[in-house]
Amino acid sequence: MRLGFDVGGTKTDAVVATPDGEIVARVRRPTGWGATEVVRTITELVDELAGALDVPVSAFTSIGIGMPGQVAPGSATVTHAVNLGVDELDLGQAVGAVLGVPVRAENDVKAAAVGAYALHGAGRAQADTMAYLNLGTGIAAGFVKGGRLWRGARGTAGEVGHISVDPAGPLCRCGQRGCIEAFCGGGAIAERWGRPAALPVLDVFDQADAGDADATALRDGLAYGVASAIRVIVLSGDVETVVLGGGVTALGDRMLSRVVDELATGAAASPFLRSLGLAERVELLPPGSPAAALGAALIGADATVPTPGSGDCAASVSEPAGSAATVSVAAVSEPSVSEPAVREPSVSDRKAVFHG
Repeated sequence: MRLGFDVGGTKTDAVVATPDGEIVARVRRPTGWGATEVVRTITELVDELAGALDVPVSAFTSIGIGMPGQVAPGSATVTHAVNLGVDELDLGQAVGAVLGVPVRAENDVKAAAVGAYALHGAGRAQADTMAYLNLGTGIAAGFVKGGRLWRGARGTAGEVGHISVDPAGPLCRCGQRGCIEAFCGGGAIAERWGRPAALPVLDVFDQADAGDADATALRDGLAYGVASAIRVIVLSGDVETVVLGGGVTALGDRMLSRVVDELATGAAASPFLRSLGLAERVELLPPGSPAAALGAALIGADATVPTPGSGDCAASVSEPAGSAATVSVAAVSEPSVSEPAVREPSVSDRKAVFHG
C-alpha cells in the first residue's frame, strides 16, 4: 500500500492508495513551519493513517511526498521550499530511514500532474498526452505522456509562469515585464490589487462584477494570462488535454468561462488557432481533488528500500509511472481538517486488503 503526501504551505493532504491507484484513506492536516515541523506533520499523518486502517506502519510499502521547491530526479531531497521555511530537507533520512519505508520526493506541481493524469486521463481515448497547469500563488505546469512524467533535460519542463507574453505588461517578480505569472498568479494579483482581503482573487472578481474598473482590469488580465499559458502549452507540446488546478480554480466557471472567451477571441482572429480547438482541450480539476497526493503516492512507488544512515534513500530510479487506469474517486470526498476521511468499504474490509 502506497502513502502519498501533498505538503503545502498551509495544509498537508495525505492518502493511502492501493497498487491499482484506488484511494482507501485520506486525511488533511495543517502543515508545520520549518523542516522539523514539516517532518513532524508527515510522520504524525503516517501514524494517523495506519491507525485509521488498523495496520502497522510496516504495512505501507512506499511513501511519496510532493512539496514546492526543487527536487533532483529520483531523489528524496527537497531544496528551496521557501514557503515552508525549508532550505534543504533529506526526506529519505528524516522520514524513510526512521519509519523503515522507502521515500521519494517530487515537486508538488509535477506530482499533481501524475495524479491528474491518473484521475482524468488514463484509459481515455486520445489521452496519451496531458498537461497540468497549476494556477496558485505562482504558475507552473507538469507534463505526462503515456502515463509517465516528463521533466525535460534539466527538470524545468513546465516553467511557463515566466514566459513573457506582453513586453509592456505588469512587472514580474523575476524582473521581466508581462510574464504569465504577473497576469494570473495569485500572489501577483494580490500585490497589484493592494486592498485588504482574505481571498484577494475572489475579491477582485466580486468587485469586478460590481463594476470596479481596477478589478475588471485585473480579472481580464487573469483570463489573458491563463489563456496565454494554455496556448504556449498546446503550441509547444501539442498535448491533448490541459487540466487546470490550484487555488485560483476554486472560482470555477467564473474563471473558466472568461478564459474560454479569451481563447475564442484569439481563435476568431486566426484560422490556425481555431483549428487547434484550444477551448475544447481545457478541463478543471474538481474542488478538493486528491490529484497531488495521489500523484505523490504513484511516484513514491518507484522509491528504493531505505537503509538507516545511508543518506538519500531514493536515488537512481526511473521516471515514475502514473498510469493507474483503475483509480476510483467517486467516494473520495473533501475531508475537514480536523477529521480523517476514510472511504468505503468498511474498516473490516479494509483490514482484509492489508492483511490479505
